Amino acid sequence: MNNIFETAKIKELLPKIKRFVKENLYELETPKNLNELFSKIEPLLLEKRELVKKEGLFGLHLSEQEGGLGLSLCEFGQISEVLAYSPFGHFVFNTQAPDIGNTELLHKYASKELKDKYLKPLQEGKIRSCFSMTEPEFAGSNPVMMGTTAVKAGSDYIINGHKWFTSSADGAAFAVVMAVTNPDAAPHQRASQIIVPLDTSGYEFIRNIPIMGHSGDGWASHAEVKYNNVKVPQSNLVGEEGSGFKLAQERLGPGRIHHCMRFIGIAQRSFDLMCQYALKRKIADDKTLGHQQFIHGFIAESKAEIDSTRLLVLNTAKNIDEFGASACRDEISAIKFHTANMMLRVVDRAIQVHGGLGMTNDVVLSYWYAHERASRIYDGADEVHKSALAKNILKNFNPLSL
Repeated sequence: MNNIFETAKIKELLPKIKRFVKENLYELETPKNLNELFSKIEPLLLEKRELVKKEGLFGLHLSEQEGGLGLSLCEFGQISEVLAYSPFGHFVFNTQAPDIGNTELLHKYASKELKDKYLKPLQEGKIRSCFSMTEPEFAGSNPVMMGTTAVKAGSDYIINGHKWFTSSADGAAFAVVMAVTNPDAAPHQRASQIIVPLDTSGYEFIRNIPIMGHSGDGWASHAEVKYNNVKVPQSNLVGEEGSGFKLAQERLGPGRIHHCMRFIGIAQRSFDLMCQYALKRKIADDKTLGHQQFIHGFIAESKAEIDSTRLLVLNTAKNIDEFGASACRDEISAIKFHTANMMLRVVDRAIQVHGGLGMTNDVVLSYWYAHERASRIYDGADEVHKSALAKNILKNFNPLSL
């Protein structure tokens, strides 16, 4: 079948990555590894990273100058889908969120000093990072409402604030903190992004927040933290002061492609498991689930939804490559809510086909069902994206058929 987004690089890389994921990661998807603390399996995953390096597949998202292949967003999106076939794929290839977003942010906007100190070891997989923006006291759907402040004191910033869903803060070396530096400025020019090493005095790790009953640890966690008079040099500023919202949007544009292609990978793996089980699960001596017409509906609808969504997302990625994220805001909003909902529907159907087995930890489906429900909330809730898209459509309405 013709892949209209395929390039010479993708044609060479995808078979290698698929083989690696199937041969090295599927076997790790045991109930223990999926549902116990991440720190228990992390040493094994880091061993797999060494195998990735030996095969020359490490750092694929980096520029050629940084040792990568200089892939376009559309090219890397196709790789991201394959890595998502396993919950461990992105981590093993060091392309996991939030690190990949911070890598892109620092690459584009950090000073040379910050790049040497934080970006280089992050790219090499020697440290992890986190992104500290969401606050429990304020609605995440309105990011201009933020209580965390960074006040200048001599050559330093003094940061105070309360954050939660600072994903992967547990064990991270540093956070990129969103804080108000210019309270009297226009709403979208009040905040800045500042690097805070997490061994700085005044940083308080409160807890890993339980998600569907699972608190997790290490990379697979979402922390509540506080910044209590945390002092960092003003040279830790990323980009210009007051540009925090602009940087967040630039980070989130490509980031939503990463997420959406990951959702598609999850949906594709769930679809494959659904079909595989439908073919082998007997419901009578001469019949399997695959003979049932209502199962045919699950399969047909899932196939059409996955394939059409993949085209939608990759087309958006290609447009971002050509025209920039700011020119593709409507497309980015559309793919975020559309892809998350598609993925959750496919996972739900796959669980239904597996029956009682689908609810257990014996298959990876229950892991995704619990951990991916949040996909309709983070990086902008469905309702926010739908409202923004509809407003822009009506504001710039240009009838094509009338």
